[in-house]
Amino acid sequence: MLRRAARALIASGLVAGHLAAQQPAPVFRSGTEIVLVNVVVRDRTGAVVRGLTREDFSIAEDDKPQVITTFDFEELGPSAAAAAEPAAARAAAILPERPGAARPAGAPAAAPKVDMHGRRLIVLFFDLGSMQAEELQRAVAAAHDYVDRKLAPADLIAVASFATSLTVNQDFTSDRAALDAAIDAFGGNNASGFEAGTTGDTEDTPDTGGAFTADDTEFNIFNTDRRLDALQTLADSLAGIEQKKSVVYFSSGMSQQGTDNQVQLRRTVDRANRANVSIYAADMRGLQAQVPGGDATTASRRGTSPFSGASVRNQFESTAASQDTLTTMAEDTGGRAFFDSNSFGQVFDRVVDDTSAYYVLGYTSTNTNRDGRFRRIRVKLRRTDLKLEYRSGYYAARDFAHSSKDDREQQLQDQLASDLSATDLAAYVSAAYFRLSESRYYVPISIVVPGYQIPVAKTSDRNRATLDVLGLVRDAQGRPIGRVRDTVRLSTDAADDLRKKTVQYETGLEMPPGKYHVKFVVRENQDGTFGSYETDIVVPDLKQAGVKLSSVVVGTQLQPDAKKNDPNPLARDGRELVPNVTHVVSTGQHLYFHYEVYEPAMPLKLMTSIVFFRGKARAFETPLVEATALTSPNRKSAVFEFDVPAASLRPGLYTCQINVVDDNAGTFAFPRVQLYVRP
Repeated sequence: MLRRAARALIASGLVAGHLAAQQPAPVFRSGTEIVLVNVVVRDRTGAVVRGLTREDFSIAEDDKPQVITTFDFEELGPSAAAAAEPAAARAAAILPERPGAARPAGAPAAAPKVDMHGRRLIVLFFDLGSMQAEELQRAVAAAHDYVDRKLAPADLIAVASFATSLTVNQDFTSDRAALDAAIDAFGGNNASGFEAGTTGDTEDTPDTGGAFTADDTEFNIFNTDRRLDALQTLADSLAGIEQKKSVVYFSSGMSQQGTDNQVQLRRTVDRANRANVSIYAADMRGLQAQVPGGDATTASRRGTSPFSGASVRNQFESTAASQDTLTTMAEDTGGRAFFDSNSFGQVFDRVVDDTSAYYVLGYTSTNTNRDGRFRRIRVKLRRTDLKLEYRSGYYAARDFAHSSKDDREQQLQDQLASDLSATDLAAYVSAAYFRLSESRYYVPISIVVPGYQIPVAKTSDRNRATLDVLGLVRDAQGRPIGRVRDTVRLSTDAADDLRKKTVQYETGLEMPPGKYHVKFVVRENQDGTFGSYETDIVVPDLKQAGVKLSSVVVGTQLQPDAKKNDPNPLARDGRELVPNVTHVVSTGQHLYFHYEVYEPAMPLKLMTSIVFFRGKARAFETPLVEATALTSPNRKSAVFEFDVPAASLRPGLYTCQINVVDDNAGTFAFPRVQLYVRP
């Protein structure tokens, strides 16, 4: 049986003041939503068929016939040249006006309605955070090649970029000089290569100690959510144009790390489909040769991997993983992904081919339920000898205000079961593992929601808010092995007090070693906004490990723990360590480290310390601690706890190496975690 530990709700002060200032933008929604479907009709030879009328088409949603209310045929050719200047002028305010403008993922602003009939709309999106300087130069060269040599009279092109936030470098225009100037601004020296650091085993990692470029939002410093948010913002800005929009995404891959929110990717795809945006991904690394020891751009590899073939396999797997996300975004939005080729102009050829001639069908769904379910679209023609190309469906919107208690509970269940759960409310999850016995582990789970996203209701002289939490853990075979369901009530003296804090929910499960899939859904009950987080966690079997080491948990708070027989190893001596999910701290806080070693060699002699690296330099090191007796004999474990004042560290990014040496066994371990210290 699995046991769930008692929960604790913690409201903690934010270390980043800018989060409190990011208030959700007002949302303007129309009562009637038009569903747009691009349809390309081809004959047996693959040629586009023209001359069809509205009466030739029929459309159904979930097998129920729909009335086609809007119909248009888009064909881009020389005849559109006469409309170039007026259309360009009308497009001037489509994209966000301010560089770096961003909106919360769940609050798309009302995009202006713009008629762009007869125009091919292309956004050149440069992901500066993922490309090295030479890769950015290839992207610049490919963009110049299209603008200077292939720009058609019907083309309107915009230029956008992302480093730590979305920037619109040039709004839609057909002016070659303006486009060349915007593209030339990147030059090749503005690339800020991003390489996620490792946390744990150092086998087959470059021996550099170098840091990666940190993001400017603490919850997303160590994952790729910010890039997906930028693509969502871009898609929302383009939603007011009924015609198809193409985003050419120049990058060097987008790796989903083990702790990234998988729902966020599906949400980005859905936003792009709603806005009639297709993503064409181009990997600017080009054709790559995998060298066993790494090429001249990387340092020598650690361990035995370069000599066993594992290094090359790891490189292939890493490359494929960085391309999988791009493939998903491209294919699911009706675009294409281009990998392993040094002919970067192919992406533009495909964009031109896909947007040269197509029909745009629009209808208002007869299904008025705002249930968030996937709705399948089927388009048919009177003629049966033609082939149709169109997207398979879309996800409906959701409503909360008029739902009953049973409906609201069902909404939670639907969100948990849905592949495309809502991410309108930011939620972040972290997990660790500690051994209780040879085959049982305790997994503490933390769910964090920024306080500024939680609306409060005035009740007498206090402000109140509630959160519903629903979570499910499945094993590798998909069987449910643990469930969490709770309603959390918050009460604060002032709404501003909550906006300056994060709300952290703590729970835990006991489980055997294995690989598990975790999904949590969180809902605030004022507006019914949902957030979700879905990821995989691995509880390792430590029987064969040289040093049987638990997770390394870092926190900045200790709170009283009055629970008896609490199985949580983080609760000791009447106090419980609250994990810091973001690994971002301020210089005024304390860093509390907690980790355990199980079944060390006897007689016991364990030595451990923590070293803080800033780049390649050793910035700080704790005194060496030696253990000669088990701290928790019933679990055969030696527990280590460190208290490091963050004031001992200058602001910046650190790699913390935990040194653990079992002197009598002659074994050792050097796990690493990353921290960001803010002023």
